[in-house]
Amino acid sequence: MAETLPILPGSTVVVRDVTSIYNGYQGFVQRISGRNAAVLFEGGNWDKLVTMPLKILEQA
Repeated sequence: MAETLPILPGSTVVVRDVTSIYNGYQGFVQRISGRNAAVLFEGGNWDKLVTMPLKILEQA
């Protein structure tokens, strides 16, 4: 069984939740508060900071 790395600020993560519009998106963790993480998604000419539960994030 492979060890999972902890998700920390600065980590690159991928959203793994089929019910989320961000499923499959890759972003950077900006901060962690309790069971949630603020993830920064960047793309072309836009940036978006979204708060998501840690349980749906996977280390990239």
